[in-house]
Order: sequence, then C-alpha cells, then structure tokens
Amino acid sequence: MEAIFADVTVSMSEFKKNPAAVLREANHRPVAVLNHNRAAFYMVEPRLFEAMMEELADQDLYRKAAIRLAEKSRAVEVDIDDL
Repeated sequence: MEAIFADVTVSMSEFKKNPAAVLREANHRPVAVLNHNRAAFYMVEPRLFEAMMEELADQDLYRKAAIRLAEKSRAVEVDIDDL
C-alpha cells in the first residue's frame, strides 16, 4: 500500500474535467491526483509551494551550519569590526 500525503484526493479523470474547480474546492489544501488509486502527482497552490521551498532551503542551511559547527578546529577567528 502506498501512502497518500494529502487529505483531498481526486481521480485523474475528474481532475482533467476542471482542474481549477478541483483547486478551488480543495480550499487551499494540497490535492493528490490519483491514477488507478495511486498518487500520480500532488497539486498545491503557489503560496504553499513557495513555503515548502523556503522550508527546504532553511533545512539545507541548518545542515550546513551544523556541519561547520562540528568542524570548529578549522574555524578562523575574525574581529567583527574588520568585516
């Protein structure tokens, strides 16, 4: 069994009939578009997609900072006034 990561689902044929109506009826929630009862793709509003991309960028930045903190022996001391 495959997990579906959305509370709202719609069949591919229903989606093809009127994609704008599907998005409107989802009321700002992600929609899983199903093909043969499996998620073919997810539809999200631009605002949610942008928030997801920002979260991924933040997580990437956090990982880089954590790695650099673990490598304190390679750190270079700098005076803030020199910057």
